[in-house]
Amino acid sequence: MTQISLARQSKITEEMNIVAIDEGIDPKKIRELISLGHVVIPKNINHHFSPKGIGKGLRTKINANIGTSMGHCDINEELDKLKIAILSGSDSVMDLSTAGDLYSIRKLIIENSNVMVGAVPIYAVFASLVSQNKELFDMTDDYLFDSIEEQCSQGIDYMTVHCGVTMKTYSMCDKSNRIAGIVSRGGALIAAWMHHHKKENPLYEYYDRLLDIAFKYDVTLSLGDGLRPGSIADATDAAQIEELIVLGDLTRRARARGVQVMIEGPGHVPLNQIQANIIIQKRLCDEAPFYVLGPLTTDCAPGYDHITSAIGGAIASAHGADFLCYVTPAEHLCLPTVEDVRLGVIAAKIAAHSGDIAKGIHNSLDRDIKMSQFRKDLDWEGMYKMAIDPELPKKRRQDTEKKVCTMCGKLCAIDIHNKMVK
Repeated sequence: MTQISLARQSKITEEMNIVAIDEGIDPKKIRELISLGHVVIPKNINHHFSPKGIGKGLRTKINANIGTSMGHCDINEELDKLKIAILSGSDSVMDLSTAGDLYSIRKLIIENSNVMVGAVPIYAVFASLVSQNKELFDMTDDYLFDSIEEQCSQGIDYMTVHCGVTMKTYSMCDKSNRIAGIVSRGGALIAAWMHHHKKENPLYEYYDRLLDIAFKYDVTLSLGDGLRPGSIADATDAAQIEELIVLGDLTRRARARGVQVMIEGPGHVPLNQIQANIIIQKRLCDEAPFYVLGPLTTDCAPGYDHITSAIGGAIASAHGADFLCYVTPAEHLCLPTVEDVRLGVIAAKIAAHSGDIAKGIHNSLDRDIKMSQFRKDLDWEGMYKMAIDPELPKKRRQDTEKKVCTMCGKLCAIDIHNKMVK
């Protein structure tokens, strides 16, 4: 049984109770939101950890991507990234490994993670074919679904599946005037396979087979945006919206089967289109939780894309996005380092928290009020406790024991005012 199927039987599970306590919300309300599909609890029956909820009325959660690549494969480094991501406050990690012993890598990440773990199963499928000196076109339907089941059996909590890249949506993208074309790696791989075989996407054609696997392990499907824009000039075009229409239909089919679903979204989106993208997704996909990559608000900041994504993420969260995928300074450039992961998580946490304040999430403003009170009292230890990243402010002040900072010194406005009102 899955969380959504149990919720529809009016049962409050242990996981629902944990989420309710974490969010400060009545467990009955959590159960109701899950039964409607407006909230999901990604937790595989084979992965044991304290879960979190994603969706309507809950704090915006964030994810950190880690994993080996064919250009750099060091599992110990990826485990260090996992550790720093969790220590920095990430609610989730995704294993996007494409090199090495993928089964063992996935096993180690799941065993060492006390947060939800996601994956993009098509990566492992094609990486496995490459390792056998085969072409990506050699993938068969059974090979694909057997790999998906293997990953689910290991304990993956949610997985990105590019079911919306269909013959129709792919052709719309192919015939458009897109500048960047298809930038989703999973979307491009599926599209290339379809183009070669002149066949429909097996994830779409045999969607019921995918639902059966997901139901068996209570894996949440993250319906991927294989045609997301990779340039702000391509945002909100016909191919992107048509794919979203397909995902809306697949969302309803998943819910009917008792499978939890969330929707992935763009991508590169200019500031003035972010709110519209949220509204369209929520409308077409019946309020399914929305998982966005950034979005990045300009294409011109390589090396600083954790900042461009934080700008877009804050706006997206404020308007109803539920789950932010971090972007690191390495985006568009190279595989991220451990420090890149830390910076990406902190930037995403700032964006998520800013959005939660704007949409009035329960207790979201309390932390800021406490920080302001500690600032008023010039209580530095208190400020460190409230900081999203406590280590950096400690480091910046490690050479001074003065109550005021070196910016203002004796001209500190707060210190002057405090002395006035004593």
